[in-house]
Amino acid sequence: MKLSREKVNHISNLIIKDFKKRDELDYTVDLNDIRLEIADEMMNYLKIDDMADEAARKILSSYTVNKAREGTQEWDVLYHKHYEEYLNKHDA
Repeated sequence: MKLSREKVNHISNLIIKDFKKRDELDYTVDLNDIRLEIADEMMNYLKIDDMADEAARKILSSYTVNKAREGTQEWDVLYHKHYEEYLNKHDA
């Protein structure tokens, strides 16, 4: 996970502060409930991102022929390919 729970909470608080400033928005639920939902969705996305990263790295580590080294352009291309494939399979 690239962001801690505290950072996610901070970002969700900033979003809600911005919502409070907007006159064009009207709420039927408590803003804290909206903040909690935003934070939960962000955490879910970050978990999927972590799983995609792990899956891509696992596939790359299983290569036996032409094993690319991390940090090379070839590795980056293959990593992004497998990362995106995972996300597409899991509708992220």
